[in-house]
Amino acid sequence: MTTGATATPVTLALVGAGLRGLTYARHAVARGAGTVVAIAEPDPRRRAEAAAEFAVPPQRVFADARELAATERRLADAAVIATQDRSHTGPAVALAGLGYHLLLEKPMATTERDTVAITEAARDAGIMLAVCHVLRYTPYTRALKELLDAGRIGRLVSVQHLEPVGWWHHAHSFVRGNWRRTDTSAPMLLTKSCHDIDWLVHVIGESPSRVSSFGNLTHFRTRDTPAGATARCLDCPLEPDCPYSAKRLYLGCLGDPDAEFWPLSAVTSDHTEDGVLDALRTGPYGRCVYACDNDVVDHQVVAMEFPSGATCSFTMSAFTRVEQRRTQLMGTHGFIDGDGHTLRVVDFRDGSETTIDTLTGSGASEEDGHGGGDEELTAAFLTAVATGDPSPLLSTAGQSLATHRVVWAAEEARATGRVVRLAPLDASAAPS
Repeated sequence: MTTGATATPVTLALVGAGLRGLTYARHAVARGAGTVVAIAEPDPRRRAEAAAEFAVPPQRVFADARELAATERRLADAAVIATQDRSHTGPAVALAGLGYHLLLEKPMATTERDTVAITEAARDAGIMLAVCHVLRYTPYTRALKELLDAGRIGRLVSVQHLEPVGWWHHAHSFVRGNWRRTDTSAPMLLTKSCHDIDWLVHVIGESPSRVSSFGNLTHFRTRDTPAGATARCLDCPLEPDCPYSAKRLYLGCLGDPDAEFWPLSAVTSDHTEDGVLDALRTGPYGRCVYACDNDVVDHQVVAMEFPSGATCSFTMSAFTRVEQRRTQLMGTHGFIDGDGHTLRVVDFRDGSETTIDTLTGSGASEEDGHGGGDEELTAAFLTAVATGDPSPLLSTAGQSLATHRVVWAAEEARATGRVVRLAPLDASAAPS
């Protein structure tokens, strides 16, 4: 393949045609740098809709990744794997073995054993594997890294970082939705906040040596059910004043194309008032948040100590607006306050204050493209595959494995009440 105006688009197999898979595929096609030539998706409706959207012929449309891999020949240059979290390992290992380069949705897998298997499969096959740690790719992150690497605040000493999940987002995805249970998905820190742990390691430039953590499920429980509440929002006399009203949330999506794509498409494909009400009457997203089978935490704090002596505190909370992450980075010569869009730099040496607008123009959530990270990651992956040069990719499989291990250490610390020590990383897994 060649680059430039006459470049041949990278051919892609889309494995998982849900919200995330479609996001990456659409960015690839919109850029003119990628084309979807095969689809593997178990849901018949999604499979048919994706095949129609990307004009994929029937002989290249498969019910699952096993059927795709069973062709025993590579149908595309690369594969986008965006199945449910517990279904990453089989497709990733099989398709790596056939020579597909991989764009793999985070988390890599839900266990360390499976994550290691994916990492080793990519290494043994000699293919490029990019995990979708999209926060590394935003203009905001690039600007922040440049400031830190240039020594604008001296030596980094301490970091405070908040992930504001948002009250309705948490209720949608982590109380009513697919990521509500550890035994069917994974812990909240892995499914949602491995983004943030990876980002912090990337920004700080080293992996932590010690980790502690606290957090639990404190609100979305049966014992917190208000008097008079019913099992479904549509029947509940308290619904009009409930902050977690499914009726208000999902009917409010109608007429907004972004909100209809997410979160509404997770609830129903019938984007009419009758379609939404029917889904809330019969499906999981109409349940009272105090009458679900969820068990993942709704808030968590992780404390990390790094070999340099720097420390970091990370807080994930459901009880916020859906907003950009907020970070304060404190150094020996100044500090930086960041809100996902702007960076305020204060210099101790002269008392000056500078504000840098990174002009991302997009919000924090999935519907807003994670601050531009979704599109930038897609572009970097396509460039890497087209040129055979992995340098546009901001992390390797080994580095992603390393930051996943920090997440598992934090979960061990939360479950046991201990401070967990992490072994030093070898050169192949050192953070970028």
